[in-house]
Amino acid sequence: MKHYQFYINGEWCDSSERIEVRNPANDEVFATVAESSTKDAQWALESSDKAQLLWAMLPANDRGVYLHKIADKLKTERDHFAKLLVLEQGKTLAEAFGEVDDTIQYIIYSAEAARRIQGAVFPSEQAGEYLAINKVPYGVTLGLCAYNYPLALIGRKIGPALVTGNTMIIKPHELTPITASEFCRICDEIGLPKGVINMVAGKGLDVASHLVASPITKLVSVTGSIRAGQGIYKAASENITALSLELGGKAPFIVLDDADIDKAVEAAVISRYANCGQVCICNEVVMVHEKIADEFTDKVLKRIKEIKVGDPMQKVDMGPSVSSQGLANIQGLINDSVAKGAEIVAGGARPEGAAFEKGYWYQPTVLTNVKEDHAVVEHEIFGPVMPIMKIGSYEEALERQNKRNDGLSAYLYTSDYKKFMHAIDHLQVGTIFINRGIVGYIQGYHSGHKRSGLGGEDGIHGIEGYLQKKTIYLDYK
Repeated sequence: MKHYQFYINGEWCDSSERIEVRNPANDEVFATVAESSTKDAQWALESSDKAQLLWAMLPANDRGVYLHKIADKLKTERDHFAKLLVLEQGKTLAEAFGEVDDTIQYIIYSAEAARRIQGAVFPSEQAGEYLAINKVPYGVTLGLCAYNYPLALIGRKIGPALVTGNTMIIKPHELTPITASEFCRICDEIGLPKGVINMVAGKGLDVASHLVASPITKLVSVTGSIRAGQGIYKAASENITALSLELGGKAPFIVLDDADIDKAVEAAVISRYANCGQVCICNEVVMVHEKIADEFTDKVLKRIKEIKVGDPMQKVDMGPSVSSQGLANIQGLINDSVAKGAEIVAGGARPEGAAFEKGYWYQPTVLTNVKEDHAVVEHEIFGPVMPIMKIGSYEEALERQNKRNDGLSAYLYTSDYKKFMHAIDHLQVGTIFINRGIVGYIQGYHSGHKRSGLGGEDGIHGIEGYLQKKTIYLDYK
């Protein structure tokens, strides 16, 4: 069994406490990671603080060179990282290769932004005076990462943070800390200066809380649940620490009676069962017009029969959920909904067979006859369960979504340009997919509205999120 360490100030650190990492496919502990203490967290903060000024004084292009080296190293170890992701997170090997490739592109995009960090100069209202607004780094930043994309979320955060002159402490999820340790190994091997990247690992709240509440931390970037984001918001309030919160949501997949049904079905299936449903912008509940609901549902049921569930290292379409807790949450939401009248028309249980006796497996599941007060409609499922709800109109779907207190993403399938233009103006979410399945381009922007977060990641706006403004009035008379 391999043991991994955490990384502070260019040093590999161990402890007597261990985090056991389980393979979701068989529930076996296959590795351990040294667990950090609050003392270790404080050392990481001090190390990051000490390194930050020198790092910020480097020309941005020089910082970008280091990022290019990290990306190049990831390319040479593509197979290694993909297999690690399968082992600790449970996604299929094909999805894991996609995650590694996306991470490389996230980092390259940030490296290439080094020459495009812009300030502004404005005319002064006094003669002999210069007025400028510079963009400067926050300082020490903290990246709190979710378990569904252990590597991509690191690349998504450290790229913009580092190229803009910040240092970053990475805190991976306790279920998936191995990839973060191995990423730091790459940073070490390419010669990244000490303290520019630090990584701590911990269960519970102590380490994360210490990092968030510290006055040394100047910006916290979080990918996680709404509940986690609320706790971090409170902990950061004492020091008025800047926040970028990418939190959960309940994306509606709205299909109107004039939609291309076959196209909508394919997108609905992919957008629900990708990564075993563990994607924050996944199709969380289908709202389909009652005129086409039966046809749509029949085609969905036929399509999901083609989904091959099995060993994620093999050529399959879906692997296991990441944890027993996640599986229990899925089953609880289904049980509650069925008790209120929802009907399971596909799946609804662990797959049969010896290969599925251990691990966190769940069949691709479809529920019909779901209502607004059912748990699978009210709460984020984050698993391979598709609730299908009938609606009478676009206006009904719009009203249902906009009265929610979250607003991460939404899907809309219609050929009526007036309706999709209306949705662009009126759907209260951060991302709208119109006649389009799940996607997230690196040059786009990923953000939530309402309780689904503030700030965001990706593209030029993601880079800007790691910069604060400094205004200069210079009298040169």
